[in-house]
Amino acid sequence: MAASIVALLALSLFLPPLLLVAWKHWRWGRAARHVIVVVLGDVGRSPRMQYHALSLAKSGFSVTLLGFCNSKPHDELLQSDKIQIVGLTDLQRLAVGPHVLQYGVKVVFQAVHLLWKLMCTEPAAYIFLQNPPGLPAIVVCWFAGCLRGSKLVVDWHNYGYSIMGLVHGPSHPLVLLAKWYEKLCGRLSHLNLCVTNAMRDDLAENWGIKAVTVYDKPASFFKETPLDLQHQLFVKLSHTYPVFRARSESSDPGTERSAFTERDALSGAVTHLCGRPALLVSSTSWTEDEDFSILLAALEKFEHLIDSGESLPSLVCVITGKGPLKDYYSRLICQKGFRHIQVCTPWLEAEDYPLLLGSADLGVCLHRSSSGLDLPMKVVDMFGCCLPVCAVKFQCLHELVKHEENGLVFEDSEELAVQLQSLFSKFPDPAGKLYQFRESLRESEQLRWDESWERTVLPLISDT
Repeated sequence: MAASIVALLALSLFLPPLLLVAWKHWRWGRAARHVIVVVLGDVGRSPRMQYHALSLAKSGFSVTLLGFCNSKPHDELLQSDKIQIVGLTDLQRLAVGPHVLQYGVKVVFQAVHLLWKLMCTEPAAYIFLQNPPGLPAIVVCWFAGCLRGSKLVVDWHNYGYSIMGLVHGPSHPLVLLAKWYEKLCGRLSHLNLCVTNAMRDDLAENWGIKAVTVYDKPASFFKETPLDLQHQLFVKLSHTYPVFRARSESSDPGTERSAFTERDALSGAVTHLCGRPALLVSSTSWTEDEDFSILLAALEKFEHLIDSGESLPSLVCVITGKGPLKDYYSRLICQKGFRHIQVCTPWLEAEDYPLLLGSADLGVCLHRSSSGLDLPMKVVDMFGCCLPVCAVKFQCLHELVKHEENGLVFEDSEELAVQLQSLFSKFPDPAGKLYQFRESLRESEQLRWDESWERTVLPLISDT
């Protein structure tokens, strides 16, 4: 009897600590397979971080994705049972007071709010953070990681201070503060990823940060769009955007037409319309690092060539995206009074954007990197769809666009206008230069994001 009492007393003394140890082991075992991905911006407009989340989930991690939920992410992300999206609150700047005070209040709010969300989230082995914006997220994620045993991974897409410099000027106090903060706090991370070799070298030489280059690669859903799906997309978009509507009705009332395609009433076969316009696509965040006046000036020159008798097709120019300068450029477009060119500026659903790129004839990129060290992801996506590209030249663009091999590089509107004339001179003749570029992209067998991520990122987090 006495022995039983002693055994019970011993069990009552040692069982709670044993259970606590077992619970902690179980909880941190789960944390080892959990990753938090942080975007201090709109998740739906942050494709690279969406791809990180999807790749992590496919590799067996559970993922919590923190960010603003202003636009819809890809369906694959929403349908994954391993990914949970947690919305952050986006505080608008105060309407009164000095600009510095408005900015300061917003930064303090974001810091407190982000820290609270991180502390309420299940512990994680890693916190993947998109930079920019890194102010105040870098310090907040590092601090939360220290408290909860998470390693900070910063994915450098660009430098935040260089983007601020486009608006305020490079010597503005806020820009100088942002540069100091980024340079100092960027060293707090355990692992750094970046988008180009040029940025990797700059981080090493000028910031003392060792980074691994992880090039943007197209996701699997960026591919050429079959003609029947092109037709479905054009008909769908025609309900909202007139540029996709047929210019004339078919003599057969059962035939369904868009501006580019028609579906036969009897066979259901889809064909391109004879004499259809060429479809030119560009995408943008409508910010200061993209000067769309270059494209508009080139389109004016292209229209003058048509008026002078050049054998060129009419154009439908679709510029997708949201951003602060959209209204400004929309007013400029309205003032042009084009006759042979129609310009449309839609915001597309995440699933429609790859279909549009896969249906287009030419892509145009006007991204001119604020730092000169990042590459336009829109061109990566276009190449994934085998879409030839004309891109404005900047410092490290050669890491992506090879002039006269997979696209053309221009410096101003004059050069872009000459390229448009050259590419569309035999449209849609398969002997033309446009078709040759497309064939070159088809033959290149480009590496996709999943395969690239497994080669570059997965070994890094597996080893650490």
